Amino acid sequence: MSHVSANTPFAPLGIAVLTVSDTRGFAEDGSGDLLSARLTDAGHTLVERCIVPDNIYRIRAVVSKWVVRDDIQVVLVNGGTGFTTRDTTPEALAPLFDKAVDGYGELFRHLSLATIGTSTIQSRAVAGLIDRTLVFAMPGSPKACATAWDGILLEQLDARTRPCNFVAMVLPHGSSCASRQSEAAPGEALSEMQSGEEIDA
Repeated sequence: MSHVSANTPFAPLGIAVLTVSDTRGFAEDGSGDLLSARLTDAGHTLVERCIVPDNIYRIRAVVSKWVVRDDIQVVLVNGGTGFTTRDTTPEALAPLFDKAVDGYGELFRHLSLATIGTSTIQSRAVAGLIDRTLVFAMPGSPKACATAWDGILLEQLDARTRPCNFVAMVLPHGSSCASRQSEAAPGEALSEMQSGEEIDA
């Protein structure tokens, strides 16, 4: 289970929020509002926010523009992750990923199971790393965005989360994940080394 290190300072990130919708404007964008509020409440900076229609090339254009900016380390995309003909967010993003974060979608669907049951298999939440920018896509409902942020992103975008978080991958001077051994009390570390047990990273 993850825990927070008292020895590591919080590192605020620059985050952009992209809502994918054919029907919503800013007045109706409850999911964008929720993500913007959650990330700022956590201590990060909302750098930019945008709404685009469900169109592969419009989505790619905005994300491609954001990932080359030095002031944006994370892009949060909501909407377009289902199975209708207009849901193309995963297809828009996947070709841009240098590395896919497969565990994000797996964990999101696991967490969603408690609230929407087997319908969670219809969520195609995806994430990946583009150069040094993380992109996380989630369904467009406020409840789904809350699940993604509260259950996954709040911790994984916090440099204090141990044993691992994503901050070191997106900040030029981010500290790498510490092993449990380095976080343990001296006596505990000695005991583990003496027992010959492997220390997980």
